Amino acid sequence: MVANGNDMTDRSREALLRDRQVAAAASALAEPLCRDEGLELVYAEYRRESSGRVLRLYIDKPGGISLDDCTRVSRQLSDLLDVSLETSGPYNLEVSSPGVDRPLGKPEDFERFKGQTARIRTLLPINGRKNFKGRLKGLTAGGVCLACDHGETVIPLAKISTARLVNFNGENKCS
Repeated sequence: MVANGNDMTDRSREALLRDRQVAAAASALAEPLCRDEGLELVYAEYRRESSGRVLRLYIDKPGGISLDDCTRVSRQLSDLLDVSLETSGPYNLEVSSPGVDRPLGKPEDFERFKGQTARIRTLLPINGRKNFKGRLKGLTAGGVCLACDHGETVIPLAKISTARLVNFNGENKCS
C-alpha cells in the first residue's frame, strides 16, 4: 500500500501497532504501582522522537503532582520495565504531569471530561478530515461525540490516533 495522504502504509501501521503494544504493556506494569502510590496513571505513550525512542508516562493526583511523585515512580518503575518490557531497542523513560493539554486515552476519560474542549486526531480521515477540535459530549455506541464548529461528529475509538484536552486547568477548582 502506498501512502497517499488518506491511507497509512503497512509499515507505518505495523510500527504504530508495535508502539501501542509497548505502551499498553508499560501501562499494565505501571498501573498497580501508581495506584499503590495514590496516583492515577493518565496515559502512556511509546514513540520515536528526534532524541530516539521515548516511553512517556503521565501521572496525576488530586491537587496535582510534584517532582518527587515523578521521581519516585520513575525510580520504582525503571528496573521493572528493564526486566519485563520487550522493546526493539533502547528508550528513555519520562514520567511527568499531564499538563494543560492532558491526554485522553481511556474510554472513561471522554465521559469524565464531558464539556471540556478537546483536540482529536484520527488515524485515517473521517469525512475528509483527520483533525478535530470541539467540546466533548461524551461516549455514544459509535464512539466519541464531539461538538465542532461544523456540527456534532462521532469518532470511533479505534480510529483515534491522539486525543488531548485543550488548555485544561485541572479538576480541582478553587472557589
